[in-house]
Amino acid sequence: MGSGVWSPATYFDRADLRARTGKDVFDYSKGAHRSGQLRVHQTLDPMRLGVRESRDSDEHPDSNAIIIGLDVTGSMDRVVRGIHADLPRLFELLLGHRYIPHPQIMFAAVGDATCDRVPLQVGQFESDNRMDQNLENMILEGGGGGQKTESYELMLYLAARHTSIDCYEKRQRKGYLFLIGDEMAYSYVRAQIVNRVFGGGAQADIPVEQIVAEVKERYQLYFIVPGGASHGGDRQVLNFWQKLVGENNVLRLDNPNETSECIGLTIGVNEGAVNVEQGIEHLRAKGIVGRTIDAIRSALGSIVNGGPATPTKRSRHL
Repeated sequence: MGSGVWSPATYFDRADLRARTGKDVFDYSKGAHRSGQLRVHQTLDPMRLGVRESRDSDEHPDSNAIIIGLDVTGSMDRVVRGIHADLPRLFELLLGHRYIPHPQIMFAAVGDATCDRVPLQVGQFESDNRMDQNLENMILEGGGGGQKTESYELMLYLAARHTSIDCYEKRQRKGYLFLIGDEMAYSYVRAQIVNRVFGGGAQADIPVEQIVAEVKERYQLYFIVPGGASHGGDRQVLNFWQKLVGENNVLRLDNPNETSECIGLTIGVNEGAVNVEQGIEHLRAKGIVGRTIDAIRSALGSIVNGGPATPTKRSRHL
């Protein structure tokens, strides 16, 4: 996977077709709920997953792996819808302002494996509009266990044990993993759950701290708490993630619609392609003002003030 180039024209043509036919952007999810048959779409099924690959090619000789992991429990579907709606803006930042060359994005969704019927959904690393379809094929289950924990550790396990990325393997440049949610992970990656969801591969439980350490070997890891989330201001949740991934790697937002912009600018700042204030000016040029600007500036301040070390800087194209 990973061929082609993301096209805003293709994105808007598909949006127009949905509008004419009266289909919801997450029509597959709506149909699954209507039928009561919540089964993961065949394109997102983690069963016997193998390895998701982000590879270089003649078309994309300098590929860069990005995973966006979405909590689809409770009311978090607003974030998923917001990210889909903001894909043109995300790619304007990544490609239009050249924050990072040749991004290959994998969307994945997580629920609660202790009670949900669709606890994990896994796309492919894509460079073109197939990533839109991966999002649209997701079931927004809206479940969860109601105990301030979801199965984020499965997303971490996926990144650590089921991805292979050329940006790191060939160039020692880390990919990016953004987990978006508002609850805590479970303390262990349970072998029983892994074998049920992935169809095998685990011999013993893995402490969540160990799987995070494995992820951080190859990915810049962030946890984004979107505004309006049920537990967005919960101190126990924030402390959990700050301890697990690092205080400066937990980004808090005021509004779920700020998530794509935060992801884009986080990548741009880490890559040395832009500083926070330059990135803010890019947002202003697109008509984003007010509290959104303030919230993103506040979230990204941690990257500048003691956040992850910026990798070898690429040439700037501002």
